[in-house]
Amino acid sequence: MKKFLTKERIQYNAPVLVCLIFIVILFFLPTGYQEIYREAEQCVAEVLETDESKIIDTGLVRSGEQNCTLRILNGQFEGEVVEGVNMLNGSLEQDKIFAVGDRAQVEIVLLALFVIFLVMFAGKTGVRAVLCFILTILTIWKVLVPFFLKGYNPIWIGIAFTLILSVMIIALVYGFDRRCASAVSGTFLGVLVTCLLGMLFTDLFKIHGAVMSSSESLLYAGYQDLNLTRIFMASIFIGASGALIDLSVDITSAVSEVVQKRPDIGWKEATGSGMNVGRAAMGTMTTTLLLAYSGGYIAMLMVFMAQGTPLINMINYKYVAAEIVHTIVGSIGLVAVAPFTALCSGFLLTQKRKNQPEEGKEEAVKELETLTEQEK
Repeated sequence: MKKFLTKERIQYNAPVLVCLIFIVILFFLPTGYQEIYREAEQCVAEVLETDESKIIDTGLVRSGEQNCTLRILNGQFEGEVVEGVNMLNGSLEQDKIFAVGDRAQVEIVLLALFVIFLVMFAGKTGVRAVLCFILTILTIWKVLVPFFLKGYNPIWIGIAFTLILSVMIIALVYGFDRRCASAVSGTFLGVLVTCLLGMLFTDLFKIHGAVMSSSESLLYAGYQDLNLTRIFMASIFIGASGALIDLSVDITSAVSEVVQKRPDIGWKEATGSGMNVGRAAMGTMTTTLLLAYSGGYIAMLMVFMAQGTPLINMINYKYVAAEIVHTIVGSIGLVAVAPFTALCSGFLLTQKRKNQPEEGKEEAVKELETLTEQEK
């Protein structure tokens, strides 16, 4: 029994160690694109004074430049007061007007609050979630984006990316055990279905990858050889992979609970239970995916509504068709991941009965014989 408990603890805690090792490696891993700022020194500066006299204000849009007086707070030039120019492009989305006293990045404070609340309410599970969050960010920034920029096949890179992250995310929930194997199997099969459908419908809808935000800027920056359409295809199943992981974990946990309560259950019956859970979850998960995507283009829908654009005209725009492909293909992937996960978990989680040691069977027989004698 002690050996079994030790094995369980190792399986449960090993993903944390593996995740920490990956985080350290990725943190120090160079992306190959730091050379641009190698001769520049990063530092923090506080805004002491601003001059908006050269800003051209046309009401909603501001262009021109904002002059700022800055005090450098760290680095080689700490304490020096310098002048900086904030160039405005006339874009409400990109431009930022600085004010006196600006120096802190509010995003960092928000992230710290997220980590604190998560650990406070979820405890050890929250710590694992934070590790997973950090690993995902580092993997995207240090692996996925550089590989895309270097021209590697986005489809294969995206599949490898989702597989590795799926293993680590699910392992941090379960540990390296049968539940992890079943959830990862269901997720990966769902990702493959989403990938194939994404490639198919991107071609059928004649969608070019330039519909992605900032893609034209990427081309003008000297990356004309990139296959933006394949990158768009990869973004479809990468974007849906989080929901696929969520649903596969829900189904696997439900089947695992059923098998624990009824060790004599067969794989077909366990699979049926997983399918029932999947049907109930799919009703909400597909809507969740729709709301997640629609929230990103609500302003675009408002523009169409304000202009009185007919629905048939809306769906013929390339960028609208792109969002439809994202939503529908992701939802189909969710529908596919439910039966896959139910089958994998039903088969894998019921196999442990066949591997029970003979000693346990003998003890059960002796207990049954003892109870029979007492009844007599």
